[in-house]
Amino acid sequence: MRLDDLPSLWSTLWFLLPVLAISLWVAWSDMKFMKIPNTAVLALAGVFIVIGPIALPFDTYLWGLALGIITLVAGFIASAARLVGAGDSKFAAAMAPFFAESSPALVFVLFSVCLLAGFFAHRLMRLVPPFRAATADWASWTHRKFPMGLALSGTLSFYFLLGLLISARISP
Repeated sequence: MRLDDLPSLWSTLWFLLPVLAISLWVAWSDMKFMKIPNTAVLALAGVFIVIGPIALPFDTYLWGLALGIITLVAGFIASAARLVGAGDSKFAAAMAPFFAESSPALVFVLFSVCLLAGFFAHRLMRLVPPFRAATADWASWTHRKFPMGLALSGTLSFYFLLGLLISARISP
């Protein structure tokens, strides 16, 4: 992994808090209801649209917008083919612009790790009686599908947390 694959410290500082808040909301909502709220998708897109021109070079910002549109079209096609949920594809499209500074390889590796970790953690936690009792109303415990919002939001969150961690270690 190269350092320039991670977000800059400047963009991380601007995006980190709103991205983490929205990501937690999406992960919780998808586990509890098996739905990603459109308002969360719009909030994440709004964060990029409003903060992006401040946090990113303008050409990177424009590439981010293009990446979001491309991901939205691909997600629409995948959703129509019933390969992914509509909420997952919309959230992925809202997430995509944030990765304009990165390499696709880093994003795919990070997503793969978050998907595997999220899947196993979700399946394990539903077997823990006190945790299961505290979250008995979560639809994801009995749903046949995995709440992909957990892995997607983890990918976005860890992207910025990793950027912050690496930037803090190399700063004087």
